[in-house]
Amino acid sequence: MAFHVRDLSKNEARKLEYFCKKVGRGINRFGMIHENEKILIGISGGKDSLALCYALAERMKWLPIKYDLVGLFIDWKEYPFALEKWKAMEEYCLALGIPVVKKSATMMPPSFKGRFDCYLCSRNKKRIFFDAANEMGITKIALGHHMDDIAETILMNMAFRGEFAAMMPVQEFFKGKIHMIRPMCEVRESAVAQAARILEVPAFSIQCPRKDKNRRIVMKQIIHTLTGINRTARENIYNSIFRINHEYLPKDNCCGLEITQEVE
Repeated sequence: MAFHVRDLSKNEARKLEYFCKKVGRGINRFGMIHENEKILIGISGGKDSLALCYALAERMKWLPIKYDLVGLFIDWKEYPFALEKWKAMEEYCLALGIPVVKKSATMMPPSFKGRFDCYLCSRNKKRIFFDAANEMGITKIALGHHMDDIAETILMNMAFRGEFAAMMPVQEFFKGKIHMIRPMCEVRESAVAQAARILEVPAFSIQCPRKDKNRRIVMKQIIHTLTGINRTARENIYNSIFRINHEYLPKDNCCGLEITQEVE
């Protein structure tokens, strides 16, 4: 394969090992991966999903169990991926022992009726992942979301949908037939970016009509401000979904409020 991990300094090797162990901590905490399972990795071409590929492949060298990995890349018809970018990404994944399937799809299917927002796009991607997993007989889908993504989603749901909800580390669909897992749930975005830089992953900017004007950018800025006040704010927001204080929550919608949600 054309891609190979260059010779690393001791410091770089230590940082990559720390990154993989943090990924492993999330996997072990939530029991994400088991012996002989086949995992479908959603690969976007960005740093997060490519760093995830490395961590999932690398940690198998240390484990007493084995599992199989296969990547799925969605090539959007509206923003077709250049051939040289695809080849670089494919070589990177194959060097890690991960074959990649490329699936062409439209970002704006007829069912959207001309509408487009982040919520609809996310739902569309999930449908494509579910269909591919079903075709391959796979029951686990791994996505490259990290701690920052989860914290941002919690704040977005509170601010724009009026509900306390999150992207969970493990989410069940179709009565348990498929599980979506987020192995980097315990890892900060800065650590993911650092690993990607050390590895020199062939990451490419992901094209999207709302790339520079979505609400996640605003939430990222808010969390950055909060961490200036309390350096563990990011972790606290993430951990809040596991530390529900029921004594200070309403019982069975006791106020009888009708909640209007704005979905995006």
